[in-house]
Amino acid sequence: MTIAEPGTDRTDRTDQLEWTEQELLATHAIEAPLIAGGVRCHGGFDAQGRYVSPRTKNRMPAVAAWQANHEATFGTELLSAPIDTWPAHYPNLAQSKLLLEKGVTQPAISELTRIGTVEGFGGLIRHSQIPDLKAVFDEDVRGTAVAHLDRGLYEAHARDEAGHEDEGGHKQMWFAARDVAFDSPATEDETVRMLERMGIAEPGAGGQIDVEAMRAKALANRILPDDVDFALESLVERMIRLLFIEISAFHSFAWAEDLLSDNDLVAGDGEGSALISYVRADETPHVEYLRTVLSEMRDRTWVGEDGTKHAGTEMIGTIWDRALHDSLFQRRTELLNLILGEVEHAIEGRSDAADLLEAFHALGDVRPVGDGTWVDVKGDEELTR
Repeated sequence: MTIAEPGTDRTDRTDQLEWTEQELLATHAIEAPLIAGGVRCHGGFDAQGRYVSPRTKNRMPAVAAWQANHEATFGTELLSAPIDTWPAHYPNLAQSKLLLEKGVTQPAISELTRIGTVEGFGGLIRHSQIPDLKAVFDEDVRGTAVAHLDRGLYEAHARDEAGHEDEGGHKQMWFAARDVAFDSPATEDETVRMLERMGIAEPGAGGQIDVEAMRAKALANRILPDDVDFALESLVERMIRLLFIEISAFHSFAWAEDLLSDNDLVAGDGEGSALISYVRADETPHVEYLRTVLSEMRDRTWVGEDGTKHAGTEMIGTIWDRALHDSLFQRRTELLNLILGEVEHAIEGRSDAADLLEAFHALGDVRPVGDGTWVDVKGDEELTR
């Protein structure tokens, strides 16, 4: 079968604003399934060989309808965070190709493993606690994306990322892309390290999640007024951080697609690159529903537990600003140090290690300058704040 590029417009127009969970989980009819690494994955291909994202038959028309209704009702534009807000993937394509040309494969393998592991955590979103929406918002939320979070939107997102029953999702697709490109390399399980780096599990806990400890930490770090329902604040913060991850991930998609399409450096004749392009297509519905929900919350009046009313613009803006700063600086610096450590470990013991590392840095968009500090090579701007 000839495989065409994904991303064709399949969004039928509708004015329908109320949907059942079953409707939002519905998938288009496909002609052929997607098999990745021997696993039947979600989605598939139409009669023209084009990839069809899963669970978008009604989900995308529904999101478009909610967006149009919101803009007509409130007269505001949807929240947006352009992809160029985030820096390019590290290491960049030139740096990654240099390492592969020198026979250093482990950093690329580790990165693909890490991304697939994080994708698998997406299944946790179905367990999000949703407050009483009628109590926390002054305006009606019927016929909105907000009202459908626990009526299909979260469940669709969870299945897309982690798979469902015997059907693989993005976790399995990233691992399959890695395996086909690097001939099924031996890899370490990244689950514990990723849980720790994301703050889901405490260091040294072996990946065990202490829900009460997480809640206590979140309560200590809350930034909204005390009368605002803590479940609502937590829900919004989680969605904003997830939105930022989804948007910034498009840099990772571009990096992976380009790297895995180079037949001189990796195996698979471009199959790994194609798999990542399908994941990229699947992520668009996530970005759209998240920014729709957050826009609906922003333009409504929040009601505190004591009846105090708060402007949604202020509530969303406060959480948005902190999460954006964390994403661009603190969390990014931690990731840069982690990846550089893997590169240094991979070339340790080579006779040309020092020269190779300098050549690696010379190709970069950012480079370390000591004490965990990084600078933008072009603007000489310090990244640690």
